[in-house]
Amino acid sequence: MTSSTASTESARAHARSQAAAATIEGPDLPAGVESARITFAQRIPRDGYANIVLGRGTRIRLADPAGAACAHLLLVRPEAPWERLNVADTVKVPWQAYLGDGHPLLSDQGRILATVLADTSGSHDTLCGPTAEARQLLRLAGAKHGLEPRDIGPTVSFFRGVRVESDGALTATGSAAPGSSVDLLVHLPAVLLVANAAHPLDDRAATDLDVVAWAAPEDLAVTHNTDPEYQRAVQNTERAWTAALTLEVRE
Repeated sequence: MTSSTASTESARAHARSQAAAATIEGPDLPAGVESARITFAQRIPRDGYANIVLGRGTRIRLADPAGAACAHLLLVRPEAPWERLNVADTVKVPWQAYLGDGHPLLSDQGRILATVLADTSGSHDTLCGPTAEARQLLRLAGAKHGLEPRDIGPTVSFFRGVRVESDGALTATGSAAPGSSVDLLVHLPAVLLVANAAHPLDDRAATDLDVVAWAAPEDLAVTHNTDPEYQRAVQNTERAWTAALTLEVRE
């Protein structure tokens, strides 16, 4: 049976019937986290994207339930969009190209936008950037926050691994087991843009990506990395945050 959409009333009825029949599967929620603390929860399908404004002290979990997600991620400060994730500094300052526990995601101002708190995957990439398709998804996500295509710079990719060979060649190392996850702690308010799409060196179609965020300000008081480079970045970040609060009080 074909539904008529010849009039506004019939088109509305058809749209509502489609919505009623649709099933939207949500993400798996973190165990032990009270539902009242969860601020965002979404399952992103293949070739989908999300754009989220996250407050300082938010903990966000990216999860790979089926084992082939690929999260191309960019962070931008909402009040200062010229400051955003700088992948070169994220690799250079910690002396480490491979993401893992305690690794900072840095801006070019020497400030920490987020820290990797927990990682059960180990299959990530800071070297290749997104595919053209993933970049277009990120542009769509960024446009909803007033960002232009030129604002979408290099990204990090979670859940698709890349390693550097002795001759400098880049080799894809695939994905970890289904159910792997990465937790990030947000140090400064940030717009998170994420696209779930294939990797430049791994063209397998992406599977669902779970994104769940919750309030965890207590994590900011914990030392997540004792390296001197990380500690200097923490000091830079806290100075910027304190100065911004002082400005708000004066206004």
